[in-house]
Amino acid sequence: MHAGPELTVVQLLPALDGGGVERGTLEVAAELVRRGCRSIVLSDGGRLLPELLASGSEHVCRPLGRKSPAVLGQVRPLRRFLAEQRVDILHARSRLPAWIGWLALRGMAPATRPHFVTTVHGLYSVSAYSAVMTRGERIIAVSRHARDYILANYPDVPAGRIVVIPRGIDPAAFPAGYRPDENWLDDWYRQYPQTRDRFVVTLAGRPTRRKGVLDFIDIIGRLRSLGVPVHGLLVGDFPKHREAGSRRRIDAALATAGAGDAVTLTGFRADLREIMAISDAVLSLSLQPESHGRTVSEALALGRSVAGYAHGGVCEQLSGLFPEGSVAVGDTAGMADKLAGWYREPPSLEAVSPWPLQRTLDDTLRVYRELAGDP
Repeated sequence: MHAGPELTVVQLLPALDGGGVERGTLEVAAELVRRGCRSIVLSDGGRLLPELLASGSEHVCRPLGRKSPAVLGQVRPLRRFLAEQRVDILHARSRLPAWIGWLALRGMAPATRPHFVTTVHGLYSVSAYSAVMTRGERIIAVSRHARDYILANYPDVPAGRIVVIPRGIDPAAFPAGYRPDENWLDDWYRQYPQTRDRFVVTLAGRPTRRKGVLDFIDIIGRLRSLGVPVHGLLVGDFPKHREAGSRRRIDAALATAGAGDAVTLTGFRADLREIMAISDAVLSLSLQPESHGRTVSEALALGRSVAGYAHGGVCEQLSGLFPEGSVAVGDTAGMADKLAGWYREPPSLEAVSPWPLQRTLDDTLRVYRELAGDP
């Protein structure tokens, strides 16, 4: 089907509002353009759309993440689009878009049907709905733990279809020892003076129970009781339509922990790198195992101390890069004791080199080219 020297790759995801999946999509899109390929992203748009377009990628707005029967109306238009644009690779990055993509492909003639790639970014609930992520001709797993999850829960999937490609870090974007410039620091301390001269502990991501926000608040309260002049930062948006309930739970937890003036919710920030760089510790507290912790790698690359619950992909990352950061899941007392020790005597970090972004991109494009029959 591929008639020229360039690949046409379509990536499907719900939206471009920020997060590890979205960031990875943009990185692959930019690399495709850099190599002379055509990159198209189908999503419902979002804050990262201008950055995607600036890299030279195309975007088609489609409501691929709206969980209603009406979303099935996207199948036929997508099928027509794939044929008209002579797409070589269709890469689905989450479950609902994957279903739409898979159904669209089923109705296409083999001569015009793109090759189907999926990426297992998370350890989804095991179900027929989630199984669509194992229907790719190639299944990219973002960690060994994600690969093991696929093989354990979907035993009919041939191991040879799974390719482990960890999420990479650009060392130029996250250089060791990076410090924000004076203008950024002035703006930051003007907006958040409560963080000045404090032991700053950061948890990035949606401030939800599943992400460990209540454990985080408990840890901050315990650190205060241990005499640590701590300030906690929760960096991330509330889930849509659940902000009021989430805020009530957080306010109640802050009152219980006596930490109401020791935690700041910043909301979404585009400058997470800078925030991590001024943090004394970055945490990963997800209560359910995750396939990979992007901020774990980013913070370690910057030379910041990271502590996280020892399960899933985060355990895999910490055991290889910073084993002293591992804490048993739910052990908030142990986490507080560890951080208090770091406050008294900061750990000396060896040069940490997480998986490089260029290797992630090289391996991903190799998957595309092998499927498309390109050398």
